[in-house]
Amino acid sequence: MAGISRRHLLGGMAAGLAAGYGLPAAANAPARSLVPPARGGGPAVRALGPAAVPAEDLIEAAKLGGEVGYVVADARTGLVLEARQGNRPMPPASTLKVITSLYALEHLGAGYRFPTRLIATGPVAGGKVQGDLILAGGGDPTLSTDDLGDMAAALKSRGITGVTGRFRVWGGALPHLEAIDESQPEWLGYNPAVSGLNLNFNRVNFVWKRAGKGYEVGMDARAERFAPPVYSARVSLAERDLPVFSYRRGKVEEWTVATKALGKGGSRWLPVRRPELYAGDVFQTLARAQGIPLPAPEVAAAVPAGAVLVERASAELPVILRDMMKFSTNMTAEAVGMAASARRGVASHVGSAREMAAWLGKRTGAKARFADHSGLAGASRISPEEMVRALVALGPRSGIRALMKEFAFRDEAGRKLKQSPVTVEAKTGTLNFVSTLVGYVRAPEGTDLAFAIFTGDVARRDSIPDSQKENAPGVGAWVKRSKRLQQQLIERWAAVYGA
Repeated sequence: MAGISRRHLLGGMAAGLAAGYGLPAAANAPARSLVPPARGGGPAVRALGPAAVPAEDLIEAAKLGGEVGYVVADARTGLVLEARQGNRPMPPASTLKVITSLYALEHLGAGYRFPTRLIATGPVAGGKVQGDLILAGGGDPTLSTDDLGDMAAALKSRGITGVTGRFRVWGGALPHLEAIDESQPEWLGYNPAVSGLNLNFNRVNFVWKRAGKGYEVGMDARAERFAPPVYSARVSLAERDLPVFSYRRGKVEEWTVATKALGKGGSRWLPVRRPELYAGDVFQTLARAQGIPLPAPEVAAAVPAGAVLVERASAELPVILRDMMKFSTNMTAEAVGMAASARRGVASHVGSAREMAAWLGKRTGAKARFADHSGLAGASRISPEEMVRALVALGPRSGIRALMKEFAFRDEAGRKLKQSPVTVEAKTGTLNFVSTLVGYVRAPEGTDLAFAIFTGDVARRDSIPDSQKENAPGVGAWVKRSKRLQQQLIERWAAVYGA
């Protein structure tokens, strides 16, 4: 079924204002230089020009409901130029990944690489490992089936033909997380498990196509070069209307899908809840293709001592973070955030999110509350003022601006403009009835601005039933209006403060 179309492996929920051109990081600025806005988002620190469209008019025209808060400041000095509800804590959505990136860069370092190893617990004799073979994860959030295929080939190149003991998998480098946000529907591919051994962003590819009067279905671990079948998860059809998907966790992850929901054919990524066994399952198939038969994988409680036969290192951390920002991959954010907290002695997901908030408070004075590292959980809160303070105080030294997505402005019809006098590097965030944007602006005269725009109708978001959370009615139009407002505010700031 290799010819069936699929969604891109790195596809995410991010969408945004538009792309720019990449600028050097701003100069260092004091950590506490921001001028606090007046309570309730009072008057701007600097008077508006007469030609500027009042921000309140733009906000009223957007008809978003809920709350709209923003802060824009001089990126070099931190001087607040304008604020509205700037000190109001709001859900950051995926813009929380900016804080997670700052946190990871400070604690892991820009040169950090996540290792994945094949370890032998005994010597090699006659081509066979005299003992167990361990696939040991180091927390790499980007490990793919192709990477495991290369590791299997490297094992063969060392003359390995088998093992006398067990084949075990270890994911204890990071705390295991069953799902990033347990309040989300269980079938959402952007809400998988996280552990120290991850594969394909802990998603399995469900494929289906017409076969006579029914369907042929299956699951694979598709990447660019390899697409092995998966045995640690399986899917069957159910004659029902709803729910479209059901899940049962057991020795094998069991999915059922409503036949009436399928068309002629297609594919969809579903989340994996037992990532270590998933990775072991896939590696066993790839090793067998190299002439190395292995027993069924077993989970190791601890990584045993032994000789490293093969080691694969991830890309350096900034490359991982740049892709995370571009595609807004939640699993990457959780893995790098927990890896950073592990350096601080924290060994749980909840504890890691709290530790990241405490670290931000010590570095910038923020009183943020984080429920995760990706922004998927709607319970996280940070104010626009606190976000801008982080951009000004911590951004330049970390080089975070160069990791943000480059955007281009759009015209009234939604078409990308080929040229714009204003350049923007930013990170978007989108949840149901929450749309956020934070980053940097360079205005025509060279003025550098740092900004955060948070829009959210939390009450409307909370009222959505589970069956509608994936495609909630009205969300698309609401997000479109929010993003239009975000662009209008940036254009306004460039005109007023760019001189």
